[in-house]
Amino acid sequence: MAQEIQILLLTAASIAFLHTLFGPDHYLPFIIMAKTGKWSKIKTFWVTALCGVGHVGGSVILGVIGIAMGLAVSRLQFMESWRGDIAAWMLIAFGFVYFVWGLRKAYKNKPHKHIHIHEDGSIHTHEHNHNHEHSHLHEEEKKSITPWVLFLIFALGPCEPLIPLLMYPAARHNTTGLVLVAIVFGTITIATMLSLVFLTLRGIDFLPLKKMERYTHALGGAALCLTGLFIVILGL
Repeated sequence: MAQEIQILLLTAASIAFLHTLFGPDHYLPFIIMAKTGKWSKIKTFWVTALCGVGHVGGSVILGVIGIAMGLAVSRLQFMESWRGDIAAWMLIAFGFVYFVWGLRKAYKNKPHKHIHIHEDGSIHTHEHNHNHEHSHLHEEEKKSITPWVLFLIFALGPCEPLIPLLMYPAARHNTTGLVLVAIVFGTITIATMLSLVFLTLRGIDFLPLKKMERYTHALGGAALCLTGLFIVILGL
């Protein structure tokens, strides 16, 4: 039995890593929002980690309830798929709204040129953006709401491979094995999410994106929307 649990834990760790790595929805939203929202490293860490806990925890709770009620794996997987569709469409909607907001912000912050003629006859021009105080307040409100929106989306988003892994130790009435599988799967998933987020953000810092800074919010929203669409269309 001990050897079987060891193999199961190794399998859980491997699947958690690959599932997260090949699922861009596990890390792209945090990369985008951290960059466009200029989140600190601490905020990025906690938002990503807590969303990871919600992501894994939702499937663990559903799996435990399903096991207790004696539901078949196919029934639980159908429920996970249904939750996944809801999460994907929420990501699409959030990305689209963010995209529209970003375009509006970019338009309002369009650089304006002013010509100045001095007494000696010299002429010079300078550019500046119009940044209004009320738009700053709206941006602060957006920043405070965004982490909660992401948490809700990830809490609904399923970990499809987790429930079949939980069913094996449960079928053998091995509560310790069930708990260990959930812990290992969750730990590897969250660790992989954090690693991918921070490594990608580190790489982005070296890219010359200064000229596109005005459009970062719109581009970020478009990327979130496309991520959700890829999930729906390709089943990522």
